[in-house]
Amino acid sequence: MKKIHQFGVYPHIPPRLSGLEELAYNLRWTWDTRAYRVFEHLDPDMLERCQGNPVLLLRRVSREKLEQAATDSAFLAHLDGVLSDLRTYMGSTGWFPACYPEKADTCVAYFCMEYGLAACLPIYSGGLGVLAGDHLKSASGLDIPLVAVGLLYHHGYFVQYLDGNGWQRERYRAQEFGTLPIKPVMVGETWREVTTGGQEGGTRLKVSLDIAGREVWAQVWRVQVGRIPLFLLDTLLPENDPAAQRITNELYGGGPEDRLAQELVLGIGGARVLRAVGAEPDICHLNEGHAVFTSLERMRHLMQTQHLSFLEARQATSAGTLFTTHTPVSAGFDLFPQALIEHDLGPMLKELGLTVEQFMRMGRIHPEDTHEEFNVAVLALRQSPRRNAVSRLHRRVTARMMQPGWADFPLSEMPVGSVTNGVHTSTWVAADMAQLYDRHLGPGWREDVSDKAVWQRIDRIPDLELWRTHSRQRERLVAYAREVVEGASADHAGLAQSSSGGLSPLRPGALTIGFARRFATYKRATLLFRDVARLKAILQDPERPVQLLLSGKAHPRDGAGKEFIREMLDVVRREGLSDSVVFLQDYDLDKAAMLVQGVDVWLNNPRRPFEASGTSGMKVVPNGGLNLSVLDGWWAEAYRPGVGWAIGTGEEVSSPAYQDQLDAESLYSLLENEVVPLFYDRDADGLPRGWIAMMKESIKVLAPTFSGDRMVKQYAEGFYAPAAEQYRRLAADGFAEAKALVTWKTKVRDLWPSVRIVAVDETGAVLDGGSREVAVGDQVPVTARVDLAGLDPLDVTVEAFYSTLSSDGALRTGRGMPLELGEQVDGCYLYRGAVPARTSGLHGFAVRVLPRHQDVLVPNELPLITWEESGE
Repeated sequence: MKKIHQFGVYPHIPPRLSGLEELAYNLRWTWDTRAYRVFEHLDPDMLERCQGNPVLLLRRVSREKLEQAATDSAFLAHLDGVLSDLRTYMGSTGWFPACYPEKADTCVAYFCMEYGLAACLPIYSGGLGVLAGDHLKSASGLDIPLVAVGLLYHHGYFVQYLDGNGWQRERYRAQEFGTLPIKPVMVGETWREVTTGGQEGGTRLKVSLDIAGREVWAQVWRVQVGRIPLFLLDTLLPENDPAAQRITNELYGGGPEDRLAQELVLGIGGARVLRAVGAEPDICHLNEGHAVFTSLERMRHLMQTQHLSFLEARQATSAGTLFTTHTPVSAGFDLFPQALIEHDLGPMLKELGLTVEQFMRMGRIHPEDTHEEFNVAVLALRQSPRRNAVSRLHRRVTARMMQPGWADFPLSEMPVGSVTNGVHTSTWVAADMAQLYDRHLGPGWREDVSDKAVWQRIDRIPDLELWRTHSRQRERLVAYAREVVEGASADHAGLAQSSSGGLSPLRPGALTIGFARRFATYKRATLLFRDVARLKAILQDPERPVQLLLSGKAHPRDGAGKEFIREMLDVVRREGLSDSVVFLQDYDLDKAAMLVQGVDVWLNNPRRPFEASGTSGMKVVPNGGLNLSVLDGWWAEAYRPGVGWAIGTGEEVSSPAYQDQLDAESLYSLLENEVVPLFYDRDADGLPRGWIAMMKESIKVLAPTFSGDRMVKQYAEGFYAPAAEQYRRLAADGFAEAKALVTWKTKVRDLWPSVRIVAVDETGAVLDGGSREVAVGDQVPVTARVDLAGLDPLDVTVEAFYSTLSSDGALRTGRGMPLELGEQVDGCYLYRGAVPARTSGLHGFAVRVLPRHQDVLVPNELPLITWEESGE
């Protein structure tokens, strides 16, 4: 075979237009409309053919267009203004350094398997990646000192197309990295250094790690997301064997061997990348359990450089680790057999001084059960004393999943918090709506979307102006959907043809409902199709027509999800609904933006409580769309009358079929009796005043609360700042405090089995049955005699845990009342206090002992507790 010498040919960019590359390589254009319009101004047709990718546009735009732009005063003024704005933004100080000036040198490292930043950068599959992308964008706006790590996939996630029968097929498209908004990282480059594309000369940065005894190399790429650098690892290198080259081939591709290899490259390789670019993170934020192996690399590095023991290194790194879980079911976590762990991680475990069995215990729900496989989420929970779910309801679901590890603690005290997800509003709001906000809300809505006071001004917007703006967005969506349908029909004859003799499907003025998400079975995409006759009556009412836009992908190996798509399309064809129901193939960020900006109603009907949070419904809010959703995830805490509609009452029944029946009936009833009538109830001016009032209430109440700014501020204040402070305290003086904590924990664990509550004395009149009579407002004095088994009283907290009693006499969700230390008697310590009686009814309390240390989160990282025993 003849040898081919490759070379690329690109148009020469005139010096006057050199700033175009600076703009193209900073993804701020994904939310800065003025920046994106520079490229539209340059060549709108070519930009569309480049699928909205400015970097590819600059490779393909004609020399004539560039030369013309270089002499176009209007274009140059636009370019110069946007460049000046970008440079001012990059050099200015934002919210975090202004509020936390003492933490100016903090470094937060964010790890995730996927990032949804732009449709032209296909390194995402669904909600987890889109949430991660919005997190980076919001962190940029708030100027959080954050650096992110992920993987660069050569084929990304699959391209979806449907065959003539409506069955999902997958096609993988190789990426040309030279046309993506990414740059190779050079040796010597730092994470705080922002370069502007087109690296010449130098040596590309690569890192290596050991997987199964062989050296695997990864090249490093940089994506600049406003102020935030995202480093991506890519293993398709000639230094690697074929198996290693395939590690970053596909997102979530292959079996357990491939998944484990990807997670090792992300975690271990990612931690080494951070060191190579000068980032020494105080906090590592693990966005899902895939990234947990970064903790092993951090521990190994501290053991080698600081001469710490494994326990000391683990104590130090855990202080600076946050784990966010998005999974509402245990089956959603990656599991790996012991043989695979030993094969791939053997060398790393030897460096950590661990046997395979010791490590397996760290990743099992029940450490002693040798039949359990290794669970990355369990390791993440045990390595991360700070952890959170992604909605309040998800926090309760996660607490139940965690309870086996904290068996003696009440469910309400499971050590997990919640930070409800939010969306990066500037990315998702339509340009017309953003301009409307500029005029009536002022610039404050862009500067801090979480400012509720700014959104109170929504009532200033005239009804007519708001309605016309949203109606234009719906018209745009309808035109876009028609184009997609025509393209699908051309590719696959008969797939999406209109049932009305060739007339275009959809109506610009009809009530438009959107449903788009991953086609997992629990999301119940077919719920609306349970009663086809009833659905037809809703959709085909000649006076009040309704239309439905659907989109979404099923996982390639999810046959049930694919069947949902086929089943829906079969009903549409068979029942002649193609004018009213359209499926948009190959759901991606661009289609998501079109949908959330143009629909009137966003439908979400998962089977509660399996939606951890959900963010798609949040995106319709600033665009004037209303939510019609099951009370699950974010909507369980967002819903209130007047901002949208709730499907069902939040009930959870044991029978999935019966649950579906209840929710379907609620959904049909809401559409027939509330949603459709309200939309078509027009006044003399043709305006749906009641609908517009609900739009305004939804925007005013929900837009600031469910914004990415609020979410990232919550992470910064509740997790990043305190974790950074604790990590630095433990790391001071050669990690002296970390070493002392390990000694203290060892002492407490060794002595704890002998800690006991010898006796508890209380006073009050005794009633029949043994309980005591207390008047409302009184207190029950309590004295506890506690044997600390050699522990110092400073090592413990003694509490009276009190609450109302359930029908079986058990304590409900309650709270602990600390008892005060008294004198020592016969080798025991006396603790005294009083339990309040604030309400009438049957109450109770139990005395308990917990460990206590200012640098240990109890029970997060030391799940020890001793209760008073009944003696029965």
